[in-house]
Formats: sequence, structure tokens, C-alpha cells
Amino acid sequence: MTKKIAVVILGWNGKKFLEQFLPSVVQHTPQDYCEIVVADNASTDGSVEFVQENYPQITIIQNGRNGGYAGGYNDALAKLKADYYVLLNQDIEVTEGWIARIVDVMDGDRTIAAAQPKLLDYFKRNKFEYAGASGGFIDAFGYAFCRGRVFDTIEEDNGQYDDVVPVFWATGACLVVRADAYWQAGGLDEDFFAHQEEIDLCWRMQNLGYKIVVVPGSVVYHVGGGSLPYGNTRKTYLNFRNNLMLLFKNLPFGELMWKLPIRLFLDIVAAHQALLIEKNMTTFKAIVRAHVDFFKQFPSLLVKRKLIPNKRKNLLLRMSVVKQYFLDARQTYSALHR
Repeated sequence: MTKKIAVVILGWNGKKFLEQFLPSVVQHTPQDYCEIVVADNASTDGSVEFVQENYPQITIIQNGRNGGYAGGYNDALAKLKADYYVLLNQDIEVTEGWIARIVDVMDGDRTIAAAQPKLLDYFKRNKFEYAGASGGFIDAFGYAFCRGRVFDTIEEDNGQYDDVVPVFWATGACLVVRADAYWQAGGLDEDFFAHQEEIDLCWRMQNLGYKIVVVPGSVVYHVGGGSLPYGNTRKTYLNFRNNLMLLFKNLPFGELMWKLPIRLFLDIVAAHQALLIEKNMTTFKAIVRAHVDFFKQFPSLLVKRKLIPNKRKNLLLRMSVVKQYFLDARQTYSALHR
């Protein structure tokens, strides 16, 4: 029987996380209207066997490849029937009422395409978690930040961001998305592989007239870096490359012509800071390689730009979080001039 919600945990060699966090998902996910699914990206650590032996009620989808976050979810979701998909990282602990509170809000407003809960740090449970905190935004030049996290400054959760509000992007660590909106927008862009593909998806859904919201009454705890640890060179490469792809695909042409050169310059500054100040050659090389590969993708990116309808001029915040954070010392979301 088709259920209203498909909670899909995408895994790749994450048996240790499944052992630790599946119990909370099973306990706090109402299985009368939710189907729990583990979609496996060709793991070799016994993840599938663990789920088969210990959770026979969980549906398993074995992807024939490791297509990363984007390809893995596209492969798995195409095989499922539901009104809502929940894209849930394997390193998240959920809490009572986590899914019902979000879906209640989305049921009440069909213009909401996607939503996220409040993400708190699994190890420092009174602090927001880097990957999504209490809802995400990007500034005029594509830098991502959150209510509760600006660059590496992470705030304590004192209830200051507990209201349901529209945001620019909802975190891919725990993304609740309306199924028809997901496919209407074209799904996740598999060229991203991992990182910032959820921002790209949320941008495209907003171009179609949908809203993205955060529902902080729903709370989950995130370890973070479950597949690619923070500071990993591959993560650095993907973040820099994908951010340029994100801007090139989605910015209106007039804005792209002056914002992209500024962003490229700022990336060059970051690369030379890594090389000359931090003495980190691997980060420098990762940023350079990200730029080279971005330019190699120009032909396909041009095609993708043409396929995105209604690119709007007013979606991005008209402010520079880099200037405010580093020059004006405004280092929390509430201190930013937005």
C-alpha cells in the first residue's frame, strides 16, 4: 500500500551510523502513514545485510552505483510512490513528532515545496549544527549561511530562531519535499554529486513559484560529515566548484555578468590565504581544481540555464555576508543587516 510519506535514508558505507541512528528513526516515525527506506549507494561494509537482518520492516533499495547524494536520491525516489519524500542523512537522530510537525505545516499550504526541521549538534546539543541550523540563506554572491550559523560561528540555541519562516534553502541533511514539486523542478542535479545540490533544487523550486520554510518545532540532532568529514579536500573541492555551478545556472543574466567575476576573485583570495597564510597546499590545489572543472562544464551549464524557467531578480539577499562577517564583525544571523 502506498503511504503518504517516504522517509529515505541514503547510505554509503555507513553501517556504524545505521546501527546508531536507525533505532530513533523507527521509534519516532509513525509507520501507519510513513514508509522507512534505506537506499544504499553500493556499500561494501555490510550495511544492507545489517538492515535486512535487524529491520525487516524497512524497505531496501540497492542503487547499482554510487551516484553521490544527488544521483543516489534520484535513483531511489524514482522507485517510490508518496506525497512527500524525506531525504534523511544516515548520521541524524530524530525526536518525537519530528515528521508530523513539518508535514502539518506543508499540508496547510500547498505553495510550500520543501521544509526542514531545526538541526542541532549531536555532540553539543545546545548548539546549532553547521549543515542547516534553523534555515538557510545565500547572500548576493552565493555564500551560504543559516539562522544560527554564519561561516564558522555557530550559536547556542536559546529559542531565538523558533518561528516558522520562509528561507532560501532547506538543508539536505533532513529535507522534507513535496514529491510532485521535486520532479516538476527536475530533481537533484547529478553533476553536483554532493554539496549544495539542495540549494540548487530549492532555487529552482522557488523559480516555479513555491516557498521553502523551516519548522523549528521539529528537532533533529546531526553528527555532520558522515560521508565526507569537515576539512576533507574532496569536500572543499565540491563546495567551491558547486557554488560556481549554482550561480551560473540560476542567476539572471544581468546579475551573473557582474556577480560571477566578483565571486571568482573572492575564491582566488581564499585560495591564496590557504597557500600563503595557512600553508595549506592541498586546500589551494582543491580550489584551483574546482575552478578548472567549473569552466570545463560551461557547455552543459549553458544548456541547464536555458531549461530553468522564470529566473527572478529578487530571490537573493542584497547584502554581502563576507563584508559583514569579516569587516564589520557581524558574526551572528541576528546581527546581520539583511
